Amino acid sequence: MTPAEKELGVIEVVLERIVKQRLPHALSLEKKVDAGEVLNEFDLEFLESVVRDGQKIKPIIDKHPEYQDLAARLMTLYTKIITKAAENENLRKK
Repeated sequence: MTPAEKELGVIEVVLERIVKQRLPHALSLEKKVDAGEVLNEFDLEFLESVVRDGQKIKPIIDKHPEYQDLAARLMTLYTKIITKAAENENLRKK
C-alpha cells in the first residue's frame, strides 16, 4: 500500500466515524448544553478524544483542502459545545 493509499484509507475511516458516531453524539451534546445542562465525565472524555484525534489527523487534513471546511465546521461545533457547557457550569455555581 502506497503512502497516498494509506492516507486515503485513514480519511475514509475518519469520515465514517464522523458520520456514524461523532457527529450524532456532538449534536446531542449541543442540544444538551443549549437546554442549560452541564457535561458529565463521559461527555468530557468524548470531547477530549475528539480533540486528540483532530490533532493526529491535522497533517493529513492540511494536505487535503477539500476536507478543511468540514474540519473547521466540526471544530466550530465542538468549540460551541465546550463554551456553552462552561457557561452553564458557571451559572450553576452561582
